[in-house]
Amino acid sequence: MKINLLKLFTGILILGFICLSCNQKLIFKEKKTKTDVVLMDYGAEPTVLDIDDYSLTNDNFRTVLWTGTKFQITLMSIPVGGEIGLEQHANTDQFLRIEDGEGKVMMGDTEDSLNFIRAVEKDFAIIIPAGKWHNLINSGNKPLKLYSIYSQIEHLRGAIHKTFEEAEEAEHHH
Repeated sequence: MKINLLKLFTGILILGFICLSCNQKLIFKEKKTKTDVVLMDYGAEPTVLDIDDYSLTNDNFRTVLWTGTKFQITLMSIPVGGEIGLEQHANTDQFLRIEDGEGKVMMGDTEDSLNFIRAVEKDFAIIIPAGKWHNLINSGNKPLKLYSIYSQIEHLRGAIHKTFEEAEEAEHHH
């Protein structure tokens, strides 16, 4: 009888610790504090931020978020029916991550031969090798929110392009 009570007490104690541990994890997750999102280029300074919050908050066509010496991060919001625009980065690899929305990505070796076509949506990553022609079109019913990492700096430090047209104009001067 003493052994059964000891086993029962030990089991309850272990179960209590497990519940306490789970509860502490839940409490910790609930206590996560959100920082204010400030859309700007944080330069080549050490930076920690919630990329989801920044990507989803950005309503500009393009916002340069961080520019270092070797790579750059930009946020993009592509309106319904909009697109990034057919482009090629000769010496720059590019990584895109879709944070919200749906789209269609096309890539190819020439601008009139985009034979790599894929549907993309939230949580998809798109890897674009240097020299590939590419475009991303918003095929959904809400803005396509994403961030992009360039392995070489692609846009002017601190650039904000509210629209596709502004972005196109800036590209001609860069």
